[in-house]
Amino acid sequence: MDVSPLLGNSAGPVTQVERIASIDVLRGVAVLGILVMNIQSFSMIGAAYMNPTAYGDLTCANHVVWLVSHALADRKFMAIFSMLFGAGIVLMTSRREEADIRPAGLHYGRMGWLLLFGLMHGYLLWYGDILHAYALCGMIVYLFRRKSPGTLIVLGLLSVGIASGLSMLFHFSLPLWPAEAVENAAVWWAPSQSAVAKEISSYQGRWLVQLPHRATTAVFFQTVVFLIENGWRAGGLMLVGMGLFKSGVFSAKRSSSFYGTMVVLGFAVGLPVILYGVYRNFAAQWRFEDCFYLGAQLNYWGSLFVAGGWVGIVMLICKHGLARPATRTLACVGQMAFTNYLLQTVICTTIFYGHGFGLYGKVERTGQVLTVFAVWIGLLVLSPIWLRSFRFGPAEWLWRSLTYMKLQPLRRV
Repeated sequence: MDVSPLLGNSAGPVTQVERIASIDVLRGVAVLGILVMNIQSFSMIGAAYMNPTAYGDLTCANHVVWLVSHALADRKFMAIFSMLFGAGIVLMTSRREEADIRPAGLHYGRMGWLLLFGLMHGYLLWYGDILHAYALCGMIVYLFRRKSPGTLIVLGLLSVGIASGLSMLFHFSLPLWPAEAVENAAVWWAPSQSAVAKEISSYQGRWLVQLPHRATTAVFFQTVVFLIENGWRAGGLMLVGMGLFKSGVFSAKRSSSFYGTMVVLGFAVGLPVILYGVYRNFAAQWRFEDCFYLGAQLNYWGSLFVAGGWVGIVMLICKHGLARPATRTLACVGQMAFTNYLLQTVICTTIFYGHGFGLYGKVERTGQVLTVFAVWIGLLVLSPIWLRSFRFGPAEWLWRSLTYMKLQPLRRV
């Protein structure tokens, strides 16, 4: 997402010299990292994202790919993305306030256009869209942008905790559910062969054949899932991101020991918690009653630690000027994160859906990760090439132009 302007002298769109390099690099890492998990939704039935035993081989190399992806990527990069989105709200609104201009109109217009993009993305291309949730959460967390860093972080973690509390409530209330409701939920968690075949057939079909399943799933994500989890977690992490940005964490301004502690604490605490959760779920044979709500909580919270570890690594690299060619390239990917997020969808749906090569349900996890690497290479090559001639990615340019109701200059002079 385009959320990295520095405080500047003008209230217009951010210029190239007003960017924070470390935020661009971190966003680049995040937008590449989220594909590690999203590839599963692009290429396999929806249930396989949360329940790896629902579909596909889970032995040998496939098991290793799933385990590494789950431990290091699942929820981690989306958490970073959410935090950076919150940081971007502080950055953009502060620039206008510094110029003595009220930012509300610009911000809510910006979120309104993002909401439209998200709805189009979700219904026309891929049901797993996150832009819809970001737009709605962005409209709410804006109201808290002036709070102190400590207050923002506490409020954010409380919001994240509400989603966790709701999951625990649902888990312990399962004995009170009607038997039919439990059975229907369990069927989604571990679908029958006929249900699997129907979903695969849908996405191996033409665009219009895919539409009913995609639209139904998108509605579910944008209503039920948003109200129960995504809204609380994404919004909470945006608040945390606001607080961390105000504390100088994302600008690589903190000490090396601070970031080193983030790395050690993040992985030393987060990974054991997550791996213990994996052990518990396999011991429970991935039963819905044990794993859907309660079994997901260890990764839910452990992912925050691992996400912090990733942030610490990136900030240390940026702070000490390490691997400059790599960070410059990642910064270009980050500057075009909105475009690259949408481009991932276009590429992957073309590969896996029926309007393209129709490989949905046919590629094992080892093949999926190779696809991820190929897409990464493409984005890492194309992003710097594009930015040599243009100021913004095409999606960023369109979003800016709509937000300011004026065509923004695209080509570099």
